[in-house]
Amino acid sequence: NSFQYLSYKDRKKFAADFKAVYKAPTEESALQALAEVKETWGKKYPYAISNWEMNWENVRPFFEFSDDIRRIMYTTNIVESVNRQFRKVTKTKSAFPTDASLEKMLYMAAQNIMKKWTQRYRNWDMVLSQLMILYPERIQPYL
Repeated sequence: NSFQYLSYKDRKKFAADFKAVYKAPTEESALQALAEVKETWGKKYPYAISNWEMNWENVRPFFEFSDDIRRIMYTTNIVESVNRQFRKVTKTKSAFPTDASLEKMLYMAAQNIMKKWTQRYRNWDMVLSQLMILYPERIQPYL
């Protein structure tokens, strides 16, 4: 969201500097990195930085997770992937005769999408064990 307030020519440099914030191992080091980014970019793009500062309470829970879990959280968005595949299926049809026909098509697409969910993530065993410790009541029914 903060990238929409940046000039296009500065986005790559800003992103490179900002990686130190979201890849920080702890919240304290992330705040330190954010201060450094603010020192570099704060005068030129104050709202891009203040946007993070105002919403820090929403960001800070991510630093409670290990690096492996956080990598899965911010590099793979399954919901967006499913929506993209649904759009791909429905884009070729200009109209559906009934709502039921649309539901059937989305159901069949969902069946095909779920077949591709066999991909394992790097260090998945470690991630799963950490999630079992953090959320045993949520994970246990699916094992």
